[in-house]
Amino acid sequence: MATAADHLSLKEGVVAQKTAWQRMLSGRRLDLLDPTPMDIEIEDIAHGLSFVARWNGQTVGDYAYSVAEHSILVVKIYERLEPKAPMKWKLAALLHDAPEYVIGDMISPVKAAVGPGYEDLDERLTRAIHIKFGLPAKIPADVKRKIKAADKISAWMEATQLAGFSEAEATKFFGKVSSDITGDLKLTLRPPMEVRQEFIDLHAQLLEQI
Repeated sequence: MATAADHLSLKEGVVAQKTAWQRMLSGRRLDLLDPTPMDIEIEDIAHGLSFVARWNGQTVGDYAYSVAEHSILVVKIYERLEPKAPMKWKLAALLHDAPEYVIGDMISPVKAAVGPGYEDLDERLTRAIHIKFGLPAKIPADVKRKIKAADKISAWMEATQLAGFSEAEATKFFGKVSSDITGDLKLTLRPPMEVRQEFIDLHAQLLEQI
């Protein structure tokens, strides 16, 4: 990641200024500290997320279980939890972890150790991403809770099918999961480019129906 930092003297009340940016494959130069919607591209998000491993890569199989794959699953679960939900909230479900295309996926203990800085960066990126694709900068709390519920069900499935957790242990961390919701959903491990394309296609489908 290309970064640059410029510091002005703190003497005489001058506030320090910093910049941190990353060049994306699209050619966009994304300022991580002050991201703007114009520098967000779905192809960059899909590409990055398809290479970011969930569970720090500690999963079975020949491919990592990516954040992109997880995001697609969360949409499927959210649709089952909220079958009448507007398309815009399904799009929000797909993009719920989108900031991780630049800041990566951290397991909860690491997030706690890093402190509020990670959460602040996540929120800035989320706002820019939402605005880019026509969503409210901050989605309603009840919608966020329902997406989080889908996220936890996904985590339970990943924990038991890929990360070596027993069902009892996964239930302790993520809550009880109903088979009525998980039903025929099975986790698959696929090449990153295949997952990337499905993410892009699903994004386009949802965006067209808003």
